[in-house]
Amino acid sequence: MRIFNTLTGREEEFSPLRPPLVTMYVCGPTVYDLPHMGHARVAVFFDVVRRWLTRRGFSVRMVMNVTDVEDKIINRARELGV
Repeated sequence: MRIFNTLTGREEEFSPLRPPLVTMYVCGPTVYDLPHMGHARVAVFFDVVRRWLTRRGFSVRMVMNVTDVEDKIINRARELGV
C-alpha cells in the first residue's frame, strides 16, 4: 500500500514503525448540530482501512475522538438557550 507522507510531501510504501502493530489516531466528529453523513464518513472510511490492514496480518490499534465540548458546541448551545 502506498500512502502520502505529509512530512516529506511524497508518496511512500506503507511500513509500520513497530511491525506488526499499526496505530491509528482519527479525529472524529465535532457534533454541534443535527447529524449528517459527514459525521459517519470519516468513521466508516477509517474502519475500512483498519479492516483491510487486519486482513493483511497487521495488529491494528485505532483510536477515534469525539469532541464533546469546544467553541462551536458552546456557541450553538447558547443559540439554542441550552
